[in-house]
Amino acid sequence: MMSPDASFHRFETPDALAQSLSDAIAVDLSEAIAERGRATLLVSGGSTPLRLFRALRKKPIAWEYVRVGLCDERWVPESDPASNAAFVKRELLQDHAAAATFVGIYTEGVVPEEAEALCSRRLKEWLWPFDVIVLGMGTDAHTASLFPWNPRLQEALEKSDPELCIAMTPSDAPHPRMSLTLQAILSAGHIYLHFEGEEKLRVYEEALQGDDAFAMPIRAVLKQNEKKIEVYYA
Repeated sequence: MMSPDASFHRFETPDALAQSLSDAIAVDLSEAIAERGRATLLVSGGSTPLRLFRALRKKPIAWEYVRVGLCDERWVPESDPASNAAFVKRELLQDHAAAATFVGIYTEGVVPEEAEALCSRRLKEWLWPFDVIVLGMGTDAHTASLFPWNPRLQEALEKSDPELCIAMTPSDAPHPRMSLTLQAILSAGHIYLHFEGEEKLRVYEEALQGDDAFAMPIRAVLKQNEKKIEVYYA
């Protein structure tokens, strides 16, 4: 069963997926640069996007006009191995992509709940509007840092402008987080969902069968009528 608002691209290998998705993102970014002189790309952490980052950073586009940010961040400094910012700088912002500008979420000295407004202002000043967002998905059906049954999940799914960010503390994953809200995600010009492996394919297929976004937050992205989601799977 496929969502009417999702286009599913299946690949035999993660490398083939990375090449195809990096091609698509490079086109999206180049079109945005041609249209208004700059482009923004928001990406996710975790192990899944590693091949994508290494393929994308070799694309000879005008990276000096690209600003790169995060869909979510663990509330740790870049010196911490769990930092998404450090991962993106190490694996994406190399080769041609070293010319891009990175805009982080983490703010030292405050807890995430105290930094929501600052995060929103920073994103609006440096990254808005979002041209491309690349989401991941966990085996628990979370995306960004929107976790199932989280006490603030409803707020994250319903928050409206001007709040783009929400602090989230997962019950079964380490570190407090800062995440984009659902509205912020759906504001992007191009939205990609990238996942790999049979277990996550089963999660995706289950998500398409129901409507309860509190049990499976990825449903809030997949089962909406505002934006088409491009799904890339290997």
